[in-house]
Amino acid sequence: MSKQRLVILGGGESGVGTALLAKAKGFDVFVSDKGKIKEDYKKVLVDNNIAWEDESHSEEKILNADIVMKSPGIPDKVALVKQIREKGITVVSEIEFASKYTNATLIGITGSNGKTTTATLTHHILKEALNVGLAGNIGDSFAKQILEDDFENYVLEISSFQLDDIIDFKPKIAVITNITPDHLDRYDYEFENYIASKFRIAMNQSRDDYLIYDADDPVIVNHLKNNPVQSTLLPFSLVKKIENGAYLDKENIKITIDNNQIIMSTKNIALEGKHNVKNAMAASTVAHLLKIRKQTIRESLENFQGVEHRLEEVVKINKVQYINDSKATNVNATYFALESMSAPTVWIVGGVDKGNDYQELFQFVNEKVKAIICLGAENEKLMSTFGNMVDTIVETQFMSEAVKIAYKIAESGDTVLLSPACASFDLFENYEDRGRQFKNAVRNL
Repeated sequence: MSKQRLVILGGGESGVGTALLAKAKGFDVFVSDKGKIKEDYKKVLVDNNIAWEDESHSEEKILNADIVMKSPGIPDKVALVKQIREKGITVVSEIEFASKYTNATLIGITGSNGKTTTATLTHHILKEALNVGLAGNIGDSFAKQILEDDFENYVLEISSFQLDDIIDFKPKIAVITNITPDHLDRYDYEFENYIASKFRIAMNQSRDDYLIYDADDPVIVNHLKNNPVQSTLLPFSLVKKIENGAYLDKENIKITIDNNQIIMSTKNIALEGKHNVKNAMAASTVAHLLKIRKQTIRESLENFQGVEHRLEEVVKINKVQYINDSKATNVNATYFALESMSAPTVWIVGGVDKGNDYQELFQFVNEKVKAIICLGAENEKLMSTFGNMVDTIVETQFMSEAVKIAYKIAESGDTVLLSPACASFDLFENYEDRGRQFKNAVRNL
């Protein structure tokens, strides 16, 4: 019997991890990347005798596949992907492919914002008591971890793009942190399509599985009302009393699951801001479901260090605090950042605008922002939107220059905040590159 042929589009972390797992499982594997595959990934493919190509897609080597694993960065609109689908070839994401090769308990976390923090915090709590991996949109690839370690549990941070290409993927516990307009360019500018994509995380769940979600989010609540899921629901809320799930009672988080309640104070949570109380609620609900001791959960919330590029305090210079929030790639993420500012703020914003509506930021810009530095290839929309709200608004296309301008404007007691509200691909490789360049420029002052 001939081997099944798996073609992998994209030679990055998830692509190479899938290639290794597939080879071990007896597939005939071919990796194709339209861009350049990084040297360290090439070496892995060569060392494992896996066929690959980069800087082109050879249709004759791709359209004979039984299965295609597509990198989440490749849109369905691409001609080659259309051809693959027209030929009836199954297209899957890494999490779909890899999940077939593990019996682990899967915790899937998605949302427009907060998913990285919630996933990292959940892993931070669980690792104190369980054998658990962290994968998906973060860290080492899920497929590679299954091949090398195969943990008993996995916390998976999952994007809508990864969920678009699942078929049977079924997490025991699913979390939706929130849903706000994002990536609409990939969803025909229809918010409903994006919402439906996020809810795919629960599409294969049954009564024995759990969906943890923000009950204060009208988008999630409305969708659930009109599109009920099979999962057992565990909502969390800052404002409503929740019978089964989590809620905030004065300064205490109360989590009840099947009449088993734990109560924890929010006073010593390491992460600041209302949105982080919600992230803590979601992570703690997962931990409570998995029978982690209250003491362990509480200590983990108190000593968690946070996520790089998410409201990361870099350094103080001349009593000015510099904060790296490069991971804020949409308006809602920047909303949380500006909301949590308590000092006059010099705000660095800009990048690839994904159809942003900045209106919800106006209140904070009027109250807290003293100057705006627009950092992008095209800044016209930002300049016209915010030009009349602040005394100082300037534009640049260089991070080093943005930081120098901020240094000149900021006075003792101020904050300089990089929170772009936009994607990074105009001037940077990705949001990590943007955040690192910011931190390097600040440290060079």
